[in-house]
Amino acid sequence: MLNNGQVLDGQRVLVTRPTHQSANQIALLKAAGADPVHLPALQITPVAPADARYPHIKTQMMNLDLYDVVICVSPNAATITLDWIDTYWPQLPVGIQWFAIGKRTAAVLETGGIDAAVPAKGFDSEAMLVLPELQSLENKRVLILRGQGGRATLAETLSARGAQVEYANLYDRTCPHYDADHIKSTIYNPTPSAILITSGEALSNFVKVAQNQQREFSLNSLLATYLVVPSERVAETARELGFTNIHVAQGPDDQAMVNALQTANNSDCTQ
Repeated sequence: MLNNGQVLDGQRVLVTRPTHQSANQIALLKAAGADPVHLPALQITPVAPADARYPHIKTQMMNLDLYDVVICVSPNAATITLDWIDTYWPQLPVGIQWFAIGKRTAAVLETGGIDAAVPAKGFDSEAMLVLPELQSLENKRVLILRGQGGRATLAETLSARGAQVEYANLYDRTCPHYDADHIKSTIYNPTPSAILITSGEALSNFVKVAQNQQREFSLNSLLATYLVVPSERVAETARELGFTNIHVAQGPDDQAMVNALQTANNSDCTQ
């Protein structure tokens, strides 16, 4: 736990979580003495009824009990899945092995009465693929609940293990757009002491936002800023982009990300 803002007192920390997921992280930062500034790097939009993809998702959700294994890859996917279940299932479908990537995702499913297995360590597809229940899947039907796009590692590996894998692409992740004045006042005037990035996609979007569509801002002034990321994979992407002051948190959850700032000394966090 953080010690009364010993490191974060007065630090301007940029929070990039989507709006509907930012409140807890902001509260933790304030409790630690920081001055959190919010600039979402991801926008989450559930697939709407008018969307051409909607009927297929509806069929998948109405036939949930036909799948042997259902894997939920994110808290957003879990939240939207529970909404679908509330609409079409008076009682939870039975006979499904539920899995969740990350404890936050499992916690969301638990609010709907779903007990999902979760890797003891790790927060990604690689950690999920180590679980013994997912080693032999001959002729098993697997549904992966996720946002549109993303990595194919999980589906490809499960298919190689004999599973019949489908995606239910429940939502879109897009890069928000901000006007130049908002970008300047939030990111550059003054520059933050630290930036919290919770995924590779959020990092990519943040770089786009920080440069602006017309590339009127230089990313160089941010590259030495203390950057907290949730995994070594995201850290490697950050290095490739030129960031030089990177810290890998114990995971993507809010407490882990905020706790990671405690390891910085004042010279690390102060521009």
